[in-house]
Amino acid sequence: MGTPQRRRSNLDYASGQLMTEFGLRHLLTIRELDRLHIEQILSTAEDFLPVLERPIKQVPSLRHITVLHLFYESSTRTRISFELAARRLSAQVVNFSVAGSSVAKGESLLDTARNIQAMKVDLVVIRHHSSGAAHFLSQHLHAGIINAGDGVNEHPTQALLDAFTLRRSFAKLEGLKIALIGDILHSRVARSNIYCLTRLGAQVCVCGPPSLIPVHIEALGAKVTYDVVEALRWCDVAYVLRIQLERQHVGYFPSLQEYADWYGVHEQAIKQAGRRVPIMHPGPVNRGVELTAELADSSQSLILQQVTYGVAVRMAVLYLLAQQVQA
Repeated sequence: MGTPQRRRSNLDYASGQLMTEFGLRHLLTIRELDRLHIEQILSTAEDFLPVLERPIKQVPSLRHITVLHLFYESSTRTRISFELAARRLSAQVVNFSVAGSSVAKGESLLDTARNIQAMKVDLVVIRHHSSGAAHFLSQHLHAGIINAGDGVNEHPTQALLDAFTLRRSFAKLEGLKIALIGDILHSRVARSNIYCLTRLGAQVCVCGPPSLIPVHIEALGAKVTYDVVEALRWCDVAYVLRIQLERQHVGYFPSLQEYADWYGVHEQAIKQAGRRVPIMHPGPVNRGVELTAELADSSQSLILQQVTYGVAVRMAVLYLLAQQVQA
C-alpha cells in the first residue's frame, strides 16, 4: 500500500476560522480512524507545534467554543495537557471535579450528560473508569466527545501523541519496530497504540508475563514474546507500560521485585540485548519497577517529548472536531 496524501490543515490564525474538513464529530477509538484521519491529525499537530514555542502561546481558533473536561479518574498529564490545548486555542474551559459534584451524591452518568447538554457545551473530554463511557455520552449528547481513556478499552489521544513523537524522531513509521513492554492486559494505551501504529505501517511486539498478555492479542496485529531481552534486541523503540499497582491484589505476578527483575527495563537488560534503543512511557513511571530512574532520565528517553507533543496533538484533535460543532 502506498503512502496516502496527507490532508494538511490550513490554519487561519488571524481570524480563528476553521479551514480544514475532518469529517468526524467524535474521537472515541482509534479503530474508527482510517490512515488518512490519523495522518491529518498528525499534520495538524505539526502546524500547531510552533505556537507552543512563541512568546504568546495562543491562537483564536476556538474562541467561540466551550470545552468541558469530565474526569471521573485521577489524571495529571492528560488533564493538564487537554486544558492547556483548549486554552492555547482560546476556548472557554470548564473543569468538572467528581469530588465536588452531584456524582458524589449518586447522580448517574446519563443525568450528568443531560445537564451538560442543557448548558450548551460544545466539546466534552471524558475520562472514565468504565469501558464504553465515551461511546455512551456520544449517543446522548449533541456535543463532540473525546475519549481521554475509558476503563481498559482505549486511550486514543495517547496513541496519537505517541505516533507523533515517533514520526518526529524517525521521520516515518513504515517498518518501524515498537515493543510494548509491561501490563498489556489492563492497558488501554497498548490497545490504542497497536491499532494506531499498525495502521501507519509499523510493526508491534508485546512483551510481559504470560498472565498480563491478553489471549488473542496477535489477532490485533501484534507479535508476542515473554522475554524482555529478546524484545529489546528486536525493537527500534521500547515502549514501557506502567504496572497498574491498583490491580495487583489479584496476583498477576509474585511480587514487584520479581517483576522488576524479570520484566523491568533496566541497565542489565540493555546490556544483555547489546543495544540502546529510545524509551517511551505514558506516565506516571513506577521508578524501579517497570523502568529504572536512570533510564527514564537518560538521553535515550523520549518521555518528556511525549508530554510536550501531547499538547500539540490535543490542540489538533480539538480543532478538527470543533468544525463539526460549528457546522
